[in-house]
Amino acid sequence: MVNLRLSKVRMAGDKALPVLSRILFAVAWECNVLSSEKVCCPNYLLQKVRNLKPVKTAVVGTGAPVVLESVRDAVEAGIIEPVLIGDPDVIWAYGEQISWSLNGCEIIPAADEAAAGTAGAQLARSGEVEMVLKGHIHTDAFMRPLISRKTGPGSRRRLSHVFHMTVADSDSVLLLTDCAVNVAPDVKARASIIQNAVELAHDLGNPRPKVALLAASEEISQAMPVTLECREIMTMCADLDLEADIHGPLAFDNIVSPEAARLKGISSPVAGCADIVLVPTIEAGNALFKMMVYFLGACAAGIVLGASVPILLTSRADPAAARLASTAIGAIVARTGEHKT
Repeated sequence: MVNLRLSKVRMAGDKALPVLSRILFAVAWECNVLSSEKVCCPNYLLQKVRNLKPVKTAVVGTGAPVVLESVRDAVEAGIIEPVLIGDPDVIWAYGEQISWSLNGCEIIPAADEAAAGTAGAQLARSGEVEMVLKGHIHTDAFMRPLISRKTGPGSRRRLSHVFHMTVADSDSVLLLTDCAVNVAPDVKARASIIQNAVELAHDLGNPRPKVALLAASEEISQAMPVTLECREIMTMCADLDLEADIHGPLAFDNIVSPEAARLKGISSPVAGCADIVLVPTIEAGNALFKMMVYFLGACAAGIVLGASVPILLTSRADPAAARLASTAIGAIVARTGEHKT
């Protein structure tokens, strides 16, 4: 189970997390305890998209076999109708390498990463695609035209990133936010980030998610500003009247372990069984999700919310299964969004 296995990783304060991550990774490497679990796309996501109409998707940067493998898997699963953006010769060569004919796939030539990123943003802005997927391209080249007011598709709310985290042989889902877009969001920004994550949880079938606000301690302390900010965030979220239970500050052990919460006398529906974890900074979120990936073999499916179309922000190092999971989540968001407008 996610909760049980995560409770073995003890978190420090948010400022210590990047250093802690590097230390733990080095120890794990030397002791050969990095996870050997095969990353798997959660079956429940594939079941949810089974009867949905394929989502027309711009795939930005297709110059790597793993990108085409994940796109092929998503096509075969009926999740997307791809528009491949990149060097046509490279796309055809990699298609042949993975034994995919590419029949029926639209290909838009792009000379470099900048051109590919601009093409993807323009397709989303014009409404020619319903979703945008990051392929083998640097994040800046991918995101810059998407967030630009001149070239991007526009936004409904503040943009924020969510990682949908799962481990093999478990039905538990943990949403981590924001691990990739907002570097050091203020209190107001974090309230918007929660709003995006709660909406995603609703789209995925959780009618009232439990949201934990991560800090180094569950005690309010002037010496730890994040704990004071958590209190402000709870007040803001109460005014938003979100369909969610929100509690913070909570240290990580009290977020994932009911026993730790019980021993510390924390009475909250969120403590020990959170569905969503709001991190205070990008460093905290980045370290946390990578520890889950490398120590637990977790599948990290990333999505950017708040834009008029889902933006799938994957890593160039992501396995095909994580990319497939991202496309499934994006398709669910895209199709659910049709009923909200």
